[in-house]
Amino acid sequence: MIEELYQKNLMRLAANATGSGKLDHPDREETLDNPTCGDRITIQVRLENGKIVEFAQENRACLLCQASASLLAEQAIGMDAESLDQAIEKVQHILNGTTETENPPWEKLEFFTPVKDHKSRHICVLLPFRALKKLLSDKDN
Repeated sequence: MIEELYQKNLMRLAANATGSGKLDHPDREETLDNPTCGDRITIQVRLENGKIVEFAQENRACLLCQASASLLAEQAIGMDAESLDQAIEKVQHILNGTTETENPPWEKLEFFTPVKDHKSRHICVLLPFRALKKLLSDKDN
């Protein structure tokens, strides 16, 4: 199972740790936990006109969550709630094995295809996306 899931492209994404760290003055922050495996991610953003202009993430998580958070950080600048929803939909299609014929918004989302056969690990991949979604949809945050 480890060989199937932890492919080199996912290990590289996790090792890059894009966006790792904290922002000095974030507009919003969200922390989510995965109680089944202990993953924890904190995402901070600065927003202008509803779009992300700065993004940071800190996690104590498995390789899949780390890779997902790093990929999200690569793509976050300029995102708004609508573009995030589109990305989440694509991730869910990949994890469910129902990849659409059109290209995903980010080519590297395909790296998560091996996870489709491991349903208990889907939450690991989705945790950073869910944290960002909660952060963007929470007007009081």
